[in-house]
Amino acid sequence: MKFWIMLALGAFAGIAAAQPVFNVKDYGATGRKQDDARPALQRAIDTCGKARGGTVYVPPGEYSSGQLHLRSGVRLYLEAGATLYASLDSRAFDASPRSALLYGEDLRDIAIEGRGTIDGQASYEWRPSDFTDFYIRPNQLLMEAAKKPLLRSFPSGFPKETVFPRLVLLLRCEDVRIAGLKFIRSRSWTINPYACKRLVIDGIYIYSSLKEAVWADGIDPDGCQDVRISNSTIETGDDALVFYSADIWGPALPTENVTVTNCRLSSASSAIKFRDGNSKAIRHVAIDNVVIRNSNRGLAFMVFDGGIVEDVVMSNLSIETRRFDWFWWGDGDPLHFNIKRRSEVDGTKRDNEPRAGTIRNISIRNVIAHGTGTSAINGHPESWLDDIRLDNVRLFVSHDPQAPYENTDTALRLRHARNFAMKDVEIRWEKPQSAKWQTGLAVEEVRGLLLDGVDVAAAPGSGAPVMTLKDVEDVTLRYSRANTLRVAGAHTNKVRLFQTEAKITMDPGVAQGAIVRQ
Repeated sequence: MKFWIMLALGAFAGIAAAQPVFNVKDYGATGRKQDDARPALQRAIDTCGKARGGTVYVPPGEYSSGQLHLRSGVRLYLEAGATLYASLDSRAFDASPRSALLYGEDLRDIAIEGRGTIDGQASYEWRPSDFTDFYIRPNQLLMEAAKKPLLRSFPSGFPKETVFPRLVLLLRCEDVRIAGLKFIRSRSWTINPYACKRLVIDGIYIYSSLKEAVWADGIDPDGCQDVRISNSTIETGDDALVFYSADIWGPALPTENVTVTNCRLSSASSAIKFRDGNSKAIRHVAIDNVVIRNSNRGLAFMVFDGGIVEDVVMSNLSIETRRFDWFWWGDGDPLHFNIKRRSEVDGTKRDNEPRAGTIRNISIRNVIAHGTGTSAINGHPESWLDDIRLDNVRLFVSHDPQAPYENTDTALRLRHARNFAMKDVEIRWEKPQSAKWQTGLAVEEVRGLLLDGVDVAAAPGSGAPVMTLKDVEDVTLRYSRANTLRVAGAHTNKVRLFQTEAKITMDPGVAQGAIVRQ
Protein backbone atom coordinates (compact mmCIF):
# COMPACT_ATOMS: atom_id res chain seq x y z
CA MET A 1 0.00 0.00 0.00
CA LYS A 2 1.35 3.41 -0.96
CA PHE A 3 0.44 6.48 1.05
CA TRP A 4 1.59 10.03 1.63
CA ILE A 5 2.93 11.39 4.90
CA MET A 6 3.64 14.98 5.76
CA LEU A 7 6.15 15.98 8.40
CA ALA A 8 3.66 18.53 9.71
CA LEU A 9 1.28 15.68 10.49
CA GLY A 10 3.84 13.74 12.54
CA ALA A 11 5.72 11.65 9.98
CA PHE A 12 8.64 9.65 11.39
CA ALA A 13 12.00 11.45 11.61
CA GLY A 14 13.81 12.04 8.36
CA ILE A 15 10.95 11.58 5.90
CA ALA A 16 10.68 14.55 3.59
CA ALA A 17 7.38 16.33 3.13
CA ALA A 18 5.01 14.73 0.62
CA GLN A 19 7.32 11.76 0.08
CA PRO A 20 5.70 8.44 -0.84
CA VAL A 21 6.33 5.70 1.73
CA PHE A 22 6.16 1.96 1.02
CA ASN A 23 5.82 -0.07 4.21
CA VAL A 24 7.24 -3.56 3.66
CA LYS A 25 4.52 -5.07 5.85
CA ASP A 26 2.01 -3.91 3.28
CA TYR A 27 3.83 -6.17 0.80
CA GLY A 28 3.77 -9.29 2.95
CA ALA A 29 6.73 -8.99 5.33
CA THR A 30 5.86 -10.42 8.75
CA GLY A 31 8.71 -9.10 10.86
CA ARG A 32 9.46 -12.66 12.08
CA LYS A 33 13.02 -13.84 11.58
CA GLN A 34 12.03 -17.38 10.58
CA ASP A 35 10.02 -16.10 7.59
CA ASP A 36 11.61 -15.28 4.23
CA ALA A 37 11.12 -11.53 3.80
CA ARG A 38 12.96 -11.29 0.51
CA PRO A 39 9.91 -11.36 -1.83
CA ALA A 40 8.10 -8.69 0.17
CA LEU A 41 11.14 -6.44 0.48
CA GLN A 42 11.92 -6.72 -3.23
CA ARG A 43 8.32 -5.96 -4.22
CA ALA A 44 8.36 -2.83 -2.06
CA ILE A 45 11.68 -1.72 -3.56
CA ASP A 46 10.53 -2.38 -7.12
CA THR A 47 7.22 -0.56 -6.60
CA CYS A 48 9.01 2.41 -5.08
CA GLY A 49 11.42 2.53 -8.01
CA LYS A 50 8.60 2.43 -10.55
CA ALA A 51 6.96 5.31 -8.71
CA ARG A 52 10.10 7.32 -9.44
CA GLY A 53 11.27 7.20 -5.86
CA GLY A 54 10.29 7.41 -2.26
CA THR A 55 11.00 5.57 0.97
CA VAL A 56 10.82 1.84 1.55
CA TYR A 57 10.02 1.71 5.26
CA VAL A 58 11.08 -1.27 7.38
CA PRO A 59 9.30 -1.05 10.76
CA PRO A 60 10.54 -2.70 13.96
CA GLY A 61 10.89 -6.45 13.62
CA GLU A 62 13.25 -9.14 12.35
CA TYR A 63 13.53 -9.74 8.61
CA SER A 64 15.56 -12.48 6.92
CA SER A 65 16.46 -12.00 3.27
CA GLY A 66 18.71 -13.03 0.46
CA GLN A 67 19.99 -10.61 -2.16
CA LEU A 68 17.98 -7.43 -2.67
CA HIS A 69 18.34 -5.29 -5.78
CA LEU A 70 18.06 -1.57 -5.09
CA ARG A 71 16.46 0.85 -7.57
CA SER A 72 17.15 4.45 -8.50
CA GLY A 73 15.37 6.99 -6.33
CA VAL A 74 14.76 4.52 -3.50
CA ARG A 75 15.50 5.37 0.11
CA LEU A 76 15.63 2.18 2.18
CA TYR A 77 14.85 3.16 5.79
CA LEU A 78 15.23 0.71 8.70
CA GLU A 79 13.46 1.96 11.79
CA ALA A 80 14.99 1.63 15.25
CA GLY A 81 14.20 -1.90 16.38
CA ALA A 82 14.35 -3.30 12.84
CA THR A 83 17.00 -5.87 11.96
CA LEU A 84 17.63 -7.12 8.43
CA TYR A 85 19.42 -10.50 8.52
CA ALA A 86 21.40 -11.90 5.61
CA SER A 87 20.19 -15.36 4.70
CA LEU A 88 22.32 -18.33 5.76
CA ASP A 89 21.50 -20.04 2.44
CA SER A 90 24.11 -19.27 -0.23
CA ARG A 91 21.46 -19.99 -2.91
CA ALA A 92 19.57 -16.87 -1.81
CA PHE A 93 22.27 -14.68 -3.34
CA ASP A 94 23.27 -13.90 -6.92
CA ALA A 95 26.20 -15.75 -8.42
CA SER A 96 29.60 -14.63 -7.26
CA PRO A 97 31.28 -12.26 -7.36
CA ARG A 98 28.18 -10.02 -7.39
CA SER A 99 26.65 -11.53 -4.28
CA ALA A 100 25.54 -9.05 -1.64
CA LEU A 101 22.60 -8.48 0.69
CA LEU A 102 22.02 -4.99 -0.75
CA TYR A 103 23.10 -4.65 -4.38
CA GLY A 104 22.89 -1.72 -6.78
CA GLU A 105 24.27 -1.20 -10.28
CA ASP A 106 24.12 1.98 -12.40
CA LEU A 107 21.70 3.68 -9.99
CA ARG A 108 21.02 7.32 -9.14
CA ASP A 109 19.82 9.01 -5.97
CA ILE A 110 19.71 6.14 -3.51
CA ALA A 111 19.92 5.99 0.27
CA ILE A 112 20.34 3.28 2.90
CA GLU A 113 19.42 4.89 6.21
CA GLY A 114 17.71 4.64 9.57
CA ARG A 115 18.44 3.58 13.15
CA GLY A 116 18.14 -0.16 12.62
CA THR A 117 20.65 -2.98 12.09
CA ILE A 118 21.86 -4.98 9.09
CA ASP A 119 23.31 -8.31 10.26
CA GLY A 120 25.36 -10.61 8.02
CA GLN A 121 25.24 -13.47 10.56
CA ALA A 122 28.82 -14.50 9.80
CA SER A 123 30.26 -17.48 11.68
CA TYR A 124 33.78 -18.89 11.81
CA GLU A 125 35.68 -22.07 12.51
CA TRP A 126 39.29 -22.57 13.61
CA ARG A 127 41.50 -25.09 11.86
CA PRO A 128 45.13 -25.44 10.73
CA SER A 129 46.00 -23.18 7.83
CA ASP A 130 45.79 -25.11 4.54
CA PHE A 131 47.50 -22.54 2.31
CA THR A 132 50.56 -20.29 2.28
CA ASP A 133 49.87 -16.58 2.48
CA PHE A 134 53.05 -14.99 1.14
CA TYR A 135 52.02 -11.61 2.48
CA ILE A 136 52.37 -12.84 6.05
CA ARG A 137 55.09 -15.45 5.44
CA PRO A 138 57.46 -13.83 8.01
CA ASN A 139 54.79 -14.22 10.69
CA GLN A 140 54.37 -17.89 9.82
CA LEU A 141 58.10 -18.51 10.09
CA LEU A 142 58.20 -16.87 13.52
CA MET A 143 55.34 -19.05 14.70
CA GLU A 144 57.03 -22.18 13.36
CA ALA A 145 60.30 -21.23 15.05
CA ALA A 146 58.43 -20.82 18.34
CA LYS A 147 56.77 -24.23 17.75
CA LYS A 148 53.29 -22.71 17.97
CA PRO A 149 50.34 -24.15 16.02
CA LEU A 150 49.34 -22.41 12.82
CA LEU A 151 45.65 -22.28 13.62
CA ARG A 152 43.54 -19.59 12.03
CA SER A 153 39.88 -18.72 11.50
CA PHE A 154 37.90 -19.37 8.32
CA PRO A 155 34.30 -18.36 7.48
CA SER A 156 31.87 -21.24 7.87
CA GLY A 157 28.41 -22.13 6.63
CA PHE A 158 28.89 -21.43 2.91
CA PRO A 159 30.51 -23.64 0.24
CA LYS A 160 34.27 -23.11 0.10
CA GLU A 161 34.15 -22.04 -3.55
CA THR A 162 31.69 -19.26 -2.72
CA VAL A 163 32.68 -15.61 -2.81
CA PHE A 164 31.13 -14.62 0.48
CA PRO A 165 28.42 -11.98 0.06
CA ARG A 166 29.05 -8.41 1.07
CA LEU A 167 26.45 -6.50 3.01
CA VAL A 168 26.43 -3.58 0.54
CA LEU A 169 27.82 -3.69 -3.02
CA LEU A 170 27.25 -0.67 -5.27
CA LEU A 171 28.63 -0.47 -8.81
CA ARG A 172 28.73 2.79 -10.79
CA CYS A 173 26.11 4.57 -8.68
CA GLU A 174 25.77 8.32 -8.21
CA ASP A 175 24.46 10.45 -5.34
CA VAL A 176 24.49 7.79 -2.65
CA ARG A 177 23.84 8.28 1.06
CA ILE A 178 24.41 5.64 3.76
CA ALA A 179 23.65 6.90 7.26
CA GLY A 180 22.71 6.03 10.81
CA LEU A 181 22.60 2.25 10.59
CA LYS A 182 24.53 -0.52 12.30
CA PHE A 183 26.23 -3.01 9.94
CA ILE A 184 27.42 -6.08 11.83
CA ARG A 185 28.90 -9.53 11.23
CA SER A 186 29.48 -9.25 7.48
CA ARG A 187 30.87 -12.38 5.79
CA SER A 188 32.97 -10.29 3.45
CA TRP A 189 33.60 -6.57 2.87
CA THR A 190 30.85 -4.68 4.64
CA ILE A 191 30.40 -1.71 2.28
CA ASN A 192 32.04 -1.91 -1.14
CA PRO A 193 31.33 0.87 -3.68
CA TYR A 194 32.99 0.79 -7.12
CA ALA A 195 33.09 3.74 -9.53
CA CYS A 196 30.54 5.60 -7.43
CA LYS A 197 30.31 9.39 -7.43
CA ARG A 198 29.15 11.72 -4.68
CA LEU A 199 29.05 9.11 -1.93
CA VAL A 200 28.22 10.13 1.65
CA ILE A 201 28.65 7.73 4.59
CA ASP A 202 27.69 9.35 7.89
CA GLY A 203 27.07 8.24 11.45
CA ILE A 204 27.20 4.48 10.94
CA TYR A 205 28.56 1.66 13.11
CA ILE A 206 30.35 -1.32 11.57
CA TYR A 207 31.30 -4.34 13.65
CA SER A 208 32.85 -7.75 13.02
CA SER A 209 34.91 -9.98 15.31
CA LEU A 210 38.42 -8.63 15.85
CA LYS A 211 39.53 -12.17 16.64
CA GLU A 212 37.97 -14.11 13.79
CA ALA A 213 36.43 -12.01 11.01
CA VAL A 214 38.89 -12.48 8.17
CA TRP A 215 37.97 -10.69 4.93
CA ALA A 216 35.28 -8.65 6.71
CA ASP A 217 36.63 -5.20 5.80
CA GLY A 218 34.71 -2.12 6.88
CA ILE A 219 34.45 0.34 3.97
CA ASP A 220 36.26 -0.27 0.65
CA PRO A 221 35.81 2.56 -1.87
CA ASP A 222 37.24 1.42 -5.21
CA GLY A 223 37.61 3.88 -8.08
CA CYS A 224 35.20 6.31 -6.42
CA GLN A 225 35.08 10.11 -6.60
CA ASP A 226 33.84 12.73 -4.17
CA VAL A 227 33.56 10.52 -1.09
CA ARG A 228 32.72 11.80 2.41
CA ILE A 229 33.00 9.46 5.41
CA SER A 230 32.26 11.01 8.79
CA ASN A 231 31.10 10.53 12.37
CA SER A 232 31.37 6.75 12.20
CA THR A 233 32.77 3.89 14.31
CA ILE A 234 34.32 0.88 12.60
CA GLU A 235 35.53 -2.21 14.48
CA THR A 236 36.53 -4.93 12.03
CA GLY A 237 38.46 -8.15 11.96
CA ASP A 238 40.04 -7.10 8.69
CA ASP A 239 40.93 -3.61 7.42
CA ALA A 240 38.60 -0.90 8.70
CA LEU A 241 38.87 1.72 5.96
CA VAL A 242 40.51 0.77 2.66
CA PHE A 243 41.03 2.74 -0.54
CA TYR A 244 41.30 0.75 -3.79
CA SER A 245 42.01 1.42 -7.43
CA ALA A 246 41.64 -2.09 -8.82
CA ASP A 247 40.06 -3.96 -11.72
CA ILE A 248 37.81 -6.28 -9.69
CA TRP A 249 34.53 -4.88 -11.06
CA GLY A 250 35.74 -3.17 -14.23
CA PRO A 251 38.66 -1.06 -15.37
CA ALA A 252 40.87 0.30 -12.62
CA LEU A 253 39.80 3.88 -11.88
CA PRO A 254 41.30 6.49 -9.55
CA THR A 255 39.84 6.92 -6.09
CA GLU A 256 40.00 10.65 -5.51
CA ASN A 257 38.54 13.64 -3.70
CA VAL A 258 37.99 11.86 -0.38
CA THR A 259 37.45 13.29 3.11
CA VAL A 260 37.32 11.31 6.34
CA THR A 261 36.46 13.13 9.56
CA ASN A 262 35.50 12.44 13.17
CA CYS A 263 35.76 8.64 13.11
CA ARG A 264 36.93 5.95 15.53
CA LEU A 265 38.55 2.85 14.00
CA SER A 266 39.74 -0.55 15.25
CA SER A 267 41.10 -3.39 13.12
CA ALA A 268 42.91 -6.69 13.48
CA SER A 269 44.74 -5.63 10.33
CA SER A 270 45.02 -1.96 9.21
CA ALA A 271 42.81 0.82 10.50
CA ILE A 272 43.39 3.01 7.42
CA LYS A 273 44.92 1.43 4.34
CA PHE A 274 45.83 2.78 0.92
CA ARG A 275 45.54 -0.70 -0.50
CA ASP A 276 48.26 -2.68 -2.22
CA GLY A 277 45.64 -3.46 -4.90
CA ASN A 278 46.19 -0.13 -6.66
CA SER A 279 46.65 -0.22 -10.43
CA LYS A 280 45.74 3.41 -11.15
CA ALA A 281 45.70 6.07 -8.42
CA ILE A 282 44.48 7.07 -4.98
CA ARG A 283 44.83 10.82 -4.59
CA HIS A 284 43.48 14.04 -3.10
CA VAL A 285 42.58 12.56 0.29
CA ALA A 286 42.14 14.48 3.56
CA ILE A 287 41.75 12.59 6.85
CA ASP A 288 41.22 14.54 10.08
CA ASN A 289 40.16 13.98 13.70
CA VAL A 290 40.43 10.20 13.80
CA VAL A 291 41.00 7.95 16.81
CA ILE A 292 42.54 4.53 16.12
CA ARG A 293 42.39 2.11 19.05
CA ASN A 294 43.14 -1.59 19.45
CA SER A 295 44.49 -2.08 15.93
CA ASN A 296 47.19 -4.30 14.47
CA ARG A 297 48.41 -1.53 12.18
CA GLY A 298 47.54 2.16 12.17
CA LEU A 299 48.22 3.88 8.83
CA ALA A 300 49.26 1.76 5.85
CA PHE A 301 50.42 3.05 2.46
CA MET A 302 50.98 0.08 0.16
CA VAL A 303 51.41 -0.16 -3.62
CA PHE A 304 52.02 -3.59 -5.18
CA ASP A 305 50.38 -3.20 -8.62
CA GLY A 306 52.10 -0.14 -10.07
CA GLY A 307 49.61 2.56 -9.04
CA ILE A 308 50.12 5.96 -7.42
CA VAL A 309 49.23 7.30 -3.98
CA GLU A 310 49.63 11.07 -3.87
CA ASP A 311 48.43 14.33 -2.34
CA VAL A 312 47.28 12.96 1.02
CA VAL A 313 46.93 15.00 4.21
CA MET A 314 46.35 13.24 7.54
CA SER A 315 46.05 15.28 10.73
CA ASN A 316 44.96 15.16 14.35
CA LEU A 317 45.26 11.41 14.88
CA SER A 318 45.44 9.36 18.06
CA ILE A 319 46.80 5.88 17.31
CA GLU A 320 47.12 2.77 19.49
CA THR A 321 48.37 -0.50 17.99
CA ARG A 322 49.29 -3.96 19.24
CA ARG A 323 50.27 -7.23 17.64
CA PHE A 324 47.31 -9.53 16.84
CA ASP A 325 47.35 -13.19 15.83
CA TRP A 326 49.91 -14.38 13.28
CA PHE A 327 47.56 -14.61 10.27
CA TRP A 328 46.63 -10.91 10.17
CA TRP A 329 48.48 -8.34 8.09
CA GLY A 330 50.19 -5.93 10.46
CA ASP A 331 52.73 -6.08 13.24
CA GLY A 332 51.57 -3.69 15.93
CA ASP A 333 53.03 -0.86 13.83
CA PRO A 334 51.52 2.64 13.90
CA LEU A 335 52.99 3.67 10.49
CA HIS A 336 53.68 1.49 7.45
CA PHE A 337 54.85 2.46 3.94
CA ASN A 338 55.66 -0.26 1.43
CA ILE A 339 56.23 -0.27 -2.34
CA LYS A 340 56.73 -3.64 -4.04
CA ARG A 341 56.04 -5.38 -7.29
CA ARG A 342 53.51 -8.17 -6.83
CA SER A 343 56.01 -10.79 -8.00
CA GLU A 344 58.42 -9.70 -5.27
CA VAL A 345 55.83 -10.63 -2.67
CA ASP A 346 54.62 -14.03 -3.85
CA GLY A 347 57.41 -15.09 -6.23
CA THR A 348 54.97 -15.55 -9.13
CA LYS A 349 56.14 -14.25 -12.50
CA ARG A 350 53.61 -12.17 -14.39
CA ASP A 351 53.50 -11.14 -18.03
CA ASN A 352 53.59 -7.37 -18.52
CA GLU A 353 53.90 -6.72 -14.81
CA PRO A 354 53.93 -2.96 -14.16
CA ARG A 355 56.92 -1.19 -12.73
CA ALA A 356 57.05 -0.43 -9.04
CA GLY A 357 54.39 2.09 -8.07
CA THR A 358 54.68 5.55 -6.52
CA ILE A 359 53.95 7.14 -3.14
CA ARG A 360 54.48 10.90 -3.02
CA ASN A 361 53.29 14.15 -1.49
CA ILE A 362 52.07 12.79 1.85
CA SER A 363 51.69 14.97 4.94
CA ILE A 364 51.09 13.43 8.39
CA ARG A 365 50.85 15.86 11.29
CA ASN A 366 49.66 16.21 14.85
CA VAL A 367 49.85 12.54 15.79
CA ILE A 368 50.27 10.70 19.07
CA ALA A 369 50.95 7.01 18.46
CA HIS A 370 51.48 4.13 20.88
CA GLY A 371 52.51 0.81 19.33
CA THR A 372 54.41 -2.42 19.85
CA GLY A 373 55.90 -2.85 16.37
CA THR A 374 58.45 -1.10 14.18
CA SER A 375 57.08 1.72 12.04
CA ALA A 376 58.65 0.75 8.70
CA ILE A 377 58.65 3.48 6.04
CA ASN A 378 60.05 1.85 2.90
CA GLY A 379 60.12 2.86 -0.72
CA HIS A 380 61.42 0.63 -3.52
CA PRO A 381 64.94 0.52 -4.96
CA GLU A 382 63.45 1.58 -8.32
CA SER A 383 60.79 3.95 -6.93
CA TRP A 384 61.72 5.92 -3.83
CA LEU A 385 59.17 7.59 -1.61
CA ASP A 386 59.05 11.26 -2.54
CA ASP A 387 58.12 14.31 -0.48
CA ILE A 388 56.83 12.70 2.70
CA ARG A 389 56.49 14.87 5.82
CA LEU A 390 55.95 13.99 9.47
CA ASP A 391 55.17 17.04 11.59
CA ASN A 392 54.49 17.08 15.34
CA VAL A 393 54.49 13.31 15.76
CA ARG A 394 55.03 11.57 19.10
CA LEU A 395 55.81 7.87 18.77
CA PHE A 396 55.84 5.60 21.84
CA VAL A 397 56.97 1.96 21.57
CA SER A 398 56.24 -0.73 24.15
CA HIS A 399 56.38 -4.51 24.42
CA ASP A 400 53.33 -6.79 24.58
CA PRO A 401 54.14 -9.94 26.60
CA GLN A 402 50.86 -11.51 25.41
CA ALA A 403 51.77 -11.27 21.71
CA PRO A 404 52.49 -14.56 19.91
CA TYR A 405 56.03 -13.38 19.07
CA GLU A 406 58.32 -10.34 19.34
CA ASN A 407 60.42 -9.00 16.46
CA THR A 408 60.67 -5.28 17.20
CA ASP A 409 64.23 -3.95 17.38
CA THR A 410 63.80 -0.46 15.89
CA ALA A 411 61.14 2.16 16.65
CA LEU A 412 61.14 3.80 13.20
CA ARG A 413 62.97 2.63 10.08
CA LEU A 414 63.22 4.73 6.90
CA ARG A 415 64.63 3.49 3.59
CA HIS A 416 64.51 4.45 -0.09
CA ALA A 417 63.15 7.97 0.16
CA ARG A 418 63.92 11.44 -1.13
CA ASN A 419 62.81 14.85 0.12
CA PHE A 420 61.73 13.42 3.47
CA ALA A 421 61.12 15.77 6.41
CA MET A 422 60.58 15.07 10.10
CA LYS A 423 59.82 18.14 12.20
CA ASP A 424 59.10 18.11 15.94
CA VAL A 425 59.14 14.32 16.10
CA GLU A 426 59.67 12.51 19.39
CA ILE A 427 60.47 8.80 19.79
CA ARG A 428 60.18 7.20 23.22
CA TRP A 429 60.24 3.69 24.72
CA GLU A 430 57.58 2.64 27.24
CA LYS A 431 57.10 -0.18 29.71
CA PRO A 432 56.86 -3.10 29.55
CA GLN A 433 60.26 -3.41 27.88
CA SER A 434 61.80 -5.89 25.48
CA ALA A 435 65.38 -7.17 25.48
CA LYS A 436 65.31 -7.03 21.65
CA TRP A 437 65.04 -3.25 21.43
CA GLN A 438 68.03 -1.51 19.87
CA THR A 439 67.74 1.62 17.71
CA GLY A 440 65.23 4.46 17.84
CA LEU A 441 65.63 5.80 14.29
CA ALA A 442 67.37 3.93 11.46
CA VAL A 443 67.79 5.67 8.08
CA GLU A 444 69.25 4.04 4.98
CA GLU A 445 69.48 5.10 1.32
CA VAL A 446 67.75 8.45 1.67
CA ARG A 447 68.50 11.62 -0.26
CA GLY A 448 67.30 15.03 0.89
CA LEU A 449 66.43 14.43 4.55
CA LEU A 450 65.51 17.10 7.10
CA LEU A 451 65.42 16.20 10.80
CA ASP A 452 64.28 19.36 12.56
CA GLY A 453 63.56 19.16 16.27
CA VAL A 454 63.76 15.36 16.31
CA ASP A 455 64.27 13.87 19.78
CA VAL A 456 65.07 10.14 19.95
CA ALA A 457 65.46 8.32 23.26
CA ALA A 458 67.83 5.41 23.85
CA ALA A 459 66.24 1.99 24.12
CA PRO A 460 66.43 0.76 27.73
CA GLY A 461 69.25 -1.71 28.29
CA SER A 462 70.56 -1.40 24.74
CA GLY A 463 74.08 -0.39 23.77
CA ALA A 464 73.09 0.11 20.14
CA PRO A 465 73.27 3.58 18.56
CA VAL A 466 70.18 5.66 19.20
CA MET A 467 70.13 6.86 15.58
CA THR A 468 71.82 5.45 12.48
CA LEU A 469 72.42 6.99 9.06
CA LYS A 470 73.67 4.75 6.25
CA ASP A 471 74.27 5.66 2.61
CA VAL A 472 72.48 9.00 2.94
CA GLU A 473 73.06 12.24 1.08
CA ASP A 474 72.05 15.84 1.66
CA VAL A 475 70.92 15.41 5.26
CA THR A 476 70.27 18.22 7.73
CA LEU A 477 69.92 17.62 11.48
CA ARG A 478 68.75 20.78 13.19
CA TYR A 479 67.88 21.29 16.87
CA SER A 480 67.74 17.52 17.27
CA ARG A 481 68.89 15.12 19.94
CA ALA A 482 70.09 11.52 20.08
CA ASN A 483 72.69 10.34 22.57
CA THR A 484 74.58 8.41 19.93
CA LEU A 485 74.59 8.74 16.15
CA ARG A 486 76.22 6.11 13.96
CA VAL A 487 77.11 7.10 10.39
CA ALA A 488 77.88 4.37 7.85
CA GLY A 489 78.06 3.70 4.12
CA ALA A 490 80.48 4.68 1.39
CA HIS A 491 77.74 6.75 -0.30
CA THR A 492 77.09 8.96 2.71
CA ASN A 493 77.74 12.61 1.88
CA LYS A 494 76.68 16.12 2.87
CA VAL A 495 75.45 15.48 6.40
CA ARG A 496 75.06 18.80 8.21
CA LEU A 497 74.46 19.19 11.95
CA PHE A 498 73.09 22.44 13.43
CA GLN A 499 72.86 22.62 17.21
CA THR A 500 72.31 18.89 17.44
CA GLU A 501 73.25 16.88 20.52
CA ALA A 502 74.80 13.56 19.55
CA LYS A 503 77.98 11.59 20.05
CA ILE A 504 78.99 10.59 16.52
CA THR A 505 80.72 7.38 15.48
CA MET A 506 81.70 6.80 11.84
CA ASP A 507 82.17 3.39 10.30
CA PRO A 508 85.22 2.75 8.08
CA GLY A 509 84.44 3.69 4.51
CA VAL A 510 82.58 6.91 5.23
CA ALA A 511 84.20 9.65 3.16
CA GLN A 512 86.25 12.19 5.05
CA GLY A 513 84.37 15.46 5.31
CA ALA A 514 80.96 13.80 4.76
CA ILE A 515 79.80 15.21 8.10
CA VAL A 516 79.91 18.90 8.96
CA ARG A 517 78.98 20.49 12.30
CA GLN A 518 77.79 24.06 11.97
